[in-house]
Amino acid sequence: MRTLIIDHEAGLARAVQEALSDYGFAVDVTCTLDEAGAALDCASYDMLLLELLLPDGDGLDWLKQLRRDGHSMPTIIISRLNDLSRRIAIFNSGADHFLPKPLSTDELIARMRSVLRRSNQTTAPVITFGNLSFDPITREVSVDGRPLRIARRELCILEHLLSRAGRTVLRVSLEDGLYAFDHEVSTNALEVGIYRLRCHLTQSGATVRIKTARGIGYILELNDASSS
Repeated sequence: MRTLIIDHEAGLARAVQEALSDYGFAVDVTCTLDEAGAALDCASYDMLLLELLLPDGDGLDWLKQLRRDGHSMPTIIISRLNDLSRRIAIFNSGADHFLPKPLSTDELIARMRSVLRRSNQTTAPVITFGNLSFDPITREVSVDGRPLRIARRELCILEHLLSRAGRTVLRVSLEDGLYAFDHEVSTNALEVGIYRLRCHLTQSGATVRIKTARGIGYILELNDASSS
């Protein structure tokens, strides 16, 4: 689940980034609206956390234009401005929720899950493939109903593979989804994550496996699928 934080308060933004990363989110941080626009041109996001007052403009005006341009990703406004007229304007701008600063990270994560759940209410919230199930809102994985606990990196890999189960997921796509822009990726980080995830799937009795498409990427397929 990739999130973009747009906030000029660097210390708070980094604290939120670290907290969300611990919950399995890939998080990018930008300090201006220009930087945010550039980030949106480079990557797809599942959630925006947007401050109102930014060095190069008004967050609400920017969000309104974003909606007019067809961007519908859920957006939570985070700000110290908390008067009634401002809150009304926030929701009229196309925001999904508002949280005043200072933030409680536990409340923020709960609100994010609630907003994401509402945005996905027309689709099945749990992804199932073989006997493997994943809830993208709670970030819980199970095999035959038994919880499967895996590290954040492997969880992100699994989420991307499940989103295109049975089809090849490009290596570059996995790396883009796994790591925020300011995180360095070692040359074998993805291979290590794939290896550990394969071990988890085998040991848990999952009826799915990860097949390597050499030089291209990886495929999550059923164990009884034919291999080449």
